[in-house]
Amino acid sequence: MTIEHASVQVARKPWGVADLYPWSSIDGSADAVGELWFQRNDKDAADPALLLKLLFTSEPLSIQVHPDDAFARSTGLSNGKTEAWYILSATPEARVALGLKQALTPEELRASIKDGSIAGLIHWRSVAKGDTIFVPAGTIHAIGAGIVLAEIQQRSDATYRLFDHGRQRTLHEDSAVAVSDAGPAQPQSAPHRLSIARTVLIASPHFVLERIDLEANSNWALNADRETWVLVIKGHARIGMTNATIGDAIYMDADRTGIEVGPDGMSGLIAYPGPDPVMSVLKNGGARVAGAADPSAAHAVESNEIVEVRT
Repeated sequence: MTIEHASVQVARKPWGVADLYPWSSIDGSADAVGELWFQRNDKDAADPALLLKLLFTSEPLSIQVHPDDAFARSTGLSNGKTEAWYILSATPEARVALGLKQALTPEELRASIKDGSIAGLIHWRSVAKGDTIFVPAGTIHAIGAGIVLAEIQQRSDATYRLFDHGRQRTLHEDSAVAVSDAGPAQPQSAPHRLSIARTVLIASPHFVLERIDLEANSNWALNADRETWVLVIKGHARIGMTNATIGDAIYMDADRTGIEVGPDGMSGLIAYPGPDPVMSVLKNGGARVAGAADPSAAHAVESNEIVEVRT
């Protein structure tokens, strides 16, 4: 039984930003911050299956692809990497790339990596606040400049670069060709409402991603029968013993707690292993099972820990 206020691991990136407001007070003015990873507080605990991140881009990221589970395990990794992005903010010209404009043979893909022409073959699309993009393993993709997004993914760092905008980092030609679905991206299912408060953004074998929108001064029961991540993206709420505001994340597993929403309401993202939405994860009007109202309830472990990782 676990409820934790997630700690934050900072990744400094050349394509990152100096100002993370309102998502974090971390200063990137001397060394740009590209990613914030939300982590368990218990360093001895087993890693969760999912990884929740925030990404901040001032320049385009590399064109890349991730392996599926089968390929990853053939190379000694525990699993592949399917991911999804929720756009938190975007400049008017912001865009992402997903899939290719046309199907390529392995030989054509290899040649495009060698000569850099892959940069003109990927399919770019404009994005705006509130968009959701699903990136299955094997899909060639890229994130452009001017974006803040939340990412939920299988816990893996297996990334194969096809093009890197002259940054002189290693490309992974053989692996990229081996794992890529070198063609247009598959159509993505539209979000659908489960209730007034809950919208399913992505439901996949690896994870379910929902947006929740909770009315001001309302009370909810949060029931996590499996690992569950909650990220506050608007407003304020007391989740268990944690006063959670924009940019705060809560990790739960095999536990339950209450959500007491503040006077401005609260919106957030909830993610948990798939394949199907869990109807019981959020219930309206549940008893306040945390804090003084119920001293026997599990409590959230507070953490303000910030870990720096240079990459």
